[in-house]
Amino acid sequence: MAHWLGLITALLIGAVLRFWNLDAKPLWMDEVITAIFSMGRNYLEVPVEQFFTVAVLDQFFQLNPTTCANIAQTVSVQSVHPPLFFCWLHQWLQWVPGDWVWRARSLSAVAGVAAIALSYGLNRVAFSPSAGTIAALVMAVSPFAIYLSQEARHYTIPILFVIVALTGLVRIQQDLLQQKHSSKIWMGWSVVNGVGFYVHYFLVLAIVAQFFALLVLQIRLKSRQPLTFWWQTWGAIVLAGLGIVAICFPWLPTFISHISRPETDWLETSTAAWWSFLVPLYQFVAGWLVMVVAFPVEYQPVWMIVLCAIAMLLLAGWIVWCIVKGLKLLWHDPQTHWQTLVLASFVIAVILEFVAIVYILGKDITQVPRYNFIYYPAVCALIGASFWKLQPSKYEKPLLLYFVGGLSCVFVVSNLVFLKPFTPDRVANNILSKDCSAIVMSYNDFQDIALGLGFALAIQTEEKQHPQHCQPSRFAFVSRSQGHNTFWQKLATLKVETPPIQKFWAIAPGLRMRDFPDQVTVQKRRCDRNPNQQYRIGIPYVGYDCR
Repeated sequence: MAHWLGLITALLIGAVLRFWNLDAKPLWMDEVITAIFSMGRNYLEVPVEQFFTVAVLDQFFQLNPTTCANIAQTVSVQSVHPPLFFCWLHQWLQWVPGDWVWRARSLSAVAGVAAIALSYGLNRVAFSPSAGTIAALVMAVSPFAIYLSQEARHYTIPILFVIVALTGLVRIQQDLLQQKHSSKIWMGWSVVNGVGFYVHYFLVLAIVAQFFALLVLQIRLKSRQPLTFWWQTWGAIVLAGLGIVAICFPWLPTFISHISRPETDWLETSTAAWWSFLVPLYQFVAGWLVMVVAFPVEYQPVWMIVLCAIAMLLLAGWIVWCIVKGLKLLWHDPQTHWQTLVLASFVIAVILEFVAIVYILGKDITQVPRYNFIYYPAVCALIGASFWKLQPSKYEKPLLLYFVGGLSCVFVVSNLVFLKPFTPDRVANNILSKDCSAIVMSYNDFQDIALGLGFALAIQTEEKQHPQHCQPSRFAFVSRSQGHNTFWQKLATLKVETPPIQKFWAIAPGLRMRDFPDQVTVQKRRCDRNPNQQYRIGIPYVGYDCR
């Protein structure tokens, strides 16, 4: 009975944390991409080479009912993602009432709550109901899980697929120990993995890692099983792999075309310094750290950054010490050894895949902590099992882990940790003033447009909240495909409705701050660069005073 009460508690706490301030944070580039496709829209509907008031965005971000086939067609051309999440969210938006930002994020929040229940189920199958309760509570108060659950992106739903697939993998392992095969489990496991490919491409990494875990398991079991049964298991593995490929096959040409698209170029590893090859290793550790503890270290005073960093490291050290002790006990206990082997092999395989992607393919995915969602469910399961195995030692009870995680989650929902990339809210605060009337952003591709829409939405939100502080702003996208010189020339020809522009801001991705011109022409008015209004948040933006 106690473990059921623990699960209910975890679900309640997890739901409160995931829905708390769900729509308070600004939408950023990737969430804008989600909104465009999930609402049945596309980039070609965005007005370019002209000024528009940010109020027009209310019309653009309205649901346009369409079919999943149409969404898939748009995604295949204008994105580098599979279509299923966007189709599901499109249907969800039709069912759920309320503000569109809250609705767009709420599906992820619901999936985040479901992940708590499934984490309980995974550890209940693999270890015990008590281990399941601890894993559920760990998932409920994980700052990393809260962060993913409050994003209008396809991360928490793939987590559900990974958890279900890992549960099936553990069931397969348990059957193999008893020298039996369950065709239903093998088929279900294959279907879950195959369908998951249509939700997020990184599920391919999870699929490969699961086969790696099966390989390790098979090698370890060879001396414990009859040779005939051992070879039958290899046959089942091959058939399961073929089944997954058959499910994925219709989308494979699109997947292959997406791999080489320029949208992934931003992940290229840095070669600016000899020590740059060490950066991914540091980012690996940072990504693991925020799974359990995350204190404010972004845009904070130096003294706070130092104190928070020290506290995080000390707490992480204690947590790692407990986990290592627990894993040793799990490994040496015959009742838990094989489950631990499977889950640990899965985690190690994904980490090796990440290392290969970074150092062989030259794509530094470690700079994006959210990509750790691929193996986070297995990490959560092992943490829960480790603390379960350590009990009843009073020094290693998970209460401190829950408290630290809960406090970290408060920081996350308060927008003090896991700040949105490019901080659209900060850009809006810097730009808006009583005399601000025009913002122009140069763009080269669809991602630039999505990034700019994130800024425009933040500006619109700020204007709605403080209408007395600024007049309605006008925004424009101007192409830089022929170079920034052409961009400034086009800017001079843009027509602007009254009132005349008094303040003008230029946002120019890819341009160095020193290369912004001292004077530009807008609406036949000369605008001088303001030396006190120059900012960079990954991309530069500069204010101009017009006369």
